[in-house]
This record gives sequence, C-alpha cells and structure tokens, in this order.
Amino acid sequence: QVQLVESGGGSVQAGGSLRLSCVASGYFIRAMCMMWFRQPPGKERERVATISSGCYITISPDSVKGRFSISRDNQINTLYLQMNSLKPDDTAMYYCAAGMAGCSSPNYWGQGTQVTVSS
Repeated sequence: QVQLVESGGGSVQAGGSLRLSCVASGYFIRAMCMMWFRQPPGKERERVATISSGCYITISPDSVKGRFSISRDNQINTLYLQMNSLKPDDTAMYYCAAGMAGCSSPNYWGQGTQVTVSS
C-alpha cells in the first residue's frame, strides 16, 4: 500500500514562493508516475504537474507554466512542487498523487496541503 504525505503549504502574499513536499512510503517514487493536483475553493480538481518514471515532465495549465516546477529526490522518496510568483488564483488544496501504471489516472492520493495566497 502506497502512502503519500504532503507538507509545505501555508499562507503567503502574492509574489511569494512555496515548496510543497510529498513523502512516499510503500513503493519507490522513481517507479511510479508522480503528480500534483490542486482544487481551488468551489472548483474542480485539476492536474498541475507530472513527472513520469522516466522523468518526463509536464506542467499545466498555462497559468502555472514558468512559475511551477516539479522534481523528485529518489534517495529520500520525496516529490516536490516549487511554486514561484504565486498569485491569489493559486489558492487551493494541493494534492500529491501516484500512478502505478502510467500517468493517465492516479492510484493513490495524499491528504492534501492548503495553499493560500493573499493579494
């Protein structure tokens, strides 16, 4: 059973930065597709970053490109989301997720970490 635990969320002013972490246990992140999703208040959950087992990275939507980056440290089985130049629209619950058989649909989810950006 894979467990994912996020941390690093908090409140920040617009223009600030945060780095989210997701510690995985039960399996190696290097062997899974790892993803970050977010769900703003009253809106649907959306994927913002993906890193495949082969280190292929995608960042979406366009509103976060150039500001968000995803990385992983295989030695400590931890996934990161670096978020820079944060905007109030980035306010959301952020979730780490893992796919055992590719990146189309996660099999495991973390509990989420709240990010609040004030103007």
